[in-house]
Amino acid sequence: MVARVQPDRKQLPLVLLRLLCLLPTGLPVRSVDFNRGTDNITVRQGDTAILRCVVEDKNSKVAWLNRSGIIFAGHDKWSLDPRVELEKRHSLEYSLRIQKVDVYDEGSYTCSVQTQHEPKTSQVYLIVQVPPKISNISSDVTVNEGSNVTLVCMANGRPEPVITWRHLTPTGREFEGEEEYLEILGITREQSGKYECKAANEVSSADVKQVKVTVNYPPTITESKSNEATTGRKASLKCEASAVPAPDFEWYRDDTRINNANGLEIKSTEGQSSLTVTNVTEEHYGNYTCVAANNLGVTNASLVLFRPGSVRGINGSISLAVPLWLLAASLLCLLSKC
Repeated sequence: MVARVQPDRKQLPLVLLRLLCLLPTGLPVRSVDFNRGTDNITVRQGDTAILRCVVEDKNSKVAWLNRSGIIFAGHDKWSLDPRVELEKRHSLEYSLRIQKVDVYDEGSYTCSVQTQHEPKTSQVYLIVQVPPKISNISSDVTVNEGSNVTLVCMANGRPEPVITWRHLTPTGREFEGEEEYLEILGITREQSGKYECKAANEVSSADVKQVKVTVNYPPTITESKSNEATTGRKASLKCEASAVPAPDFEWYRDDTRINNANGLEIKSTEGQSSLTVTNVTEEHYGNYTCVAANNLGVTNASLVLFRPGSVRGINGSISLAVPLWLLAASLLCLLSKC
């Protein structure tokens, strides 16, 4: 509240002079029953606060004060704050109404009454509550598997908000404790995804924000399927790999890299690749290698295109040793986009 420059003290009622001399700065304030001590009034930020005060008779001299000075003396308004008015629903009421309450309104208020017998004061302490609001949260982050990750979520509010973290997985794991910082040591690929920060207090509904954590890891072949085919027919070999970033694929026949030519067609999408032979001949039977690579590593799987009735490995696939130089060459080629 902003108080006016006060006039000569001779113009003030005697009760105000006494109050200005006797009231200590920062006096704790409460409600308006002269027969009891200080009351607390709790109001949410932005709402209207009414500090009640009722006098004994119409001839009483009344004033409202706070730590900054006089707000009202009788019906004369001393405060320059347009949000502050008197609330008089009947002739003996002398309540103070503060609209759009904010945190700087919190504090002590005094209703001072000069009766025919003696001065009386009633004190009210206005408490302003503020809904929780997340003021700062980590940006989306990308890290390599095995790294340490720290997520930050800071919030304001009165009372102080309680902060909780939750990993938005099907299980919806909520982390123990109430912390602004969430530390993940040696993060794994399973710990990637969205993390939800929730700031809550009893004033209103919680404020919720999310952080996306992307975990990079090298490729792993998740499925490779050999195939049998008769001559003159169409046949495909398929290879799937899991990796972040998504892997690039190459195909080899023995030690020779395969291109889209001579009836062979390679189609690769995110996480999977296929090699299709449009018209199988005797020359197409044999061993093939699917290579998957990203900037973190390279892996491979061996597949076989075989004649019907020929001997196959378990589950229709045959694992073959791949020369180290071929893996190194594949990785170098994929990274340089050769």
